[in-house]
Amino acid sequence: MIEFLFRYPPLLRGILVKRYKRFFADIELDSGELITAHCPNTGPMTSISTAGSPVQVSLSNNPKRKLAYTWELIEVYDNAPTWVGVNTAMPNQVTKLLLHHRLLPSLQVYDILRGEVTYGQEKSRIDFLLTGESIEPTYIEVKSTTWLRGQCALFPDTVTTRGQKHLRELKAMLPGARVCMLYFINRGDCTAFSPGDSADPLYGKLLREAVDKGLEVFPCRFNVTPEGIQYLGLADLIL
Repeated sequence: MIEFLFRYPPLLRGILVKRYKRFFADIELDSGELITAHCPNTGPMTSISTAGSPVQVSLSNNPKRKLAYTWELIEVYDNAPTWVGVNTAMPNQVTKLLLHHRLLPSLQVYDILRGEVTYGQEKSRIDFLLTGESIEPTYIEVKSTTWLRGQCALFPDTVTTRGQKHLRELKAMLPGARVCMLYFINRGDCTAFSPGDSADPLYGKLLREAVDKGLEVFPCRFNVTPEGIQYLGLADLIL
């Protein structure tokens, strides 16, 4: 068993002062220094951007970056103190490791793993494409979710025309290929997953229609800590 699929570099702890203009977060480090960090999350970050919450940031040594710090994690208290992943670039990196180590039993058999492959009538890019002599082409779209109700993770937390497009594209690939939605549950306190119908009812409708046609759903649970990210297995799917 792999303890951590991904290990963070040493992170710096602080307190969130405010998030603004989507891409900026003012944070007071434990040292007392006030910094502005890049917020790599364009969504509303429902319930995970509360001022005064503990956060963790990484520090880049790239002199060309406008902002040296990146906001990586925030600690929330919905069920119990829980670290939540903020950086939306991380799920694809970790999912690639998940596939590489063949930790999803029904996606173990493949020869070639490729990312960002153009496909579909609306010219989308699939996150991952698995191919091999003994399998049909397998398209995998990854979506990160941090929103929950009770212990159920929900996606999306706002209207997502891009997400709707991806579901249409995947559905159109059936039955000539295997198509999968992998929901990356970016916090360890969720045991179930459902579409976020209250935020985007059309997305939920499209997801259920695609599932009826053969789309496979993998709601993957991850424990996120300042040390790293650990795969916990699949959540219960509630459609």
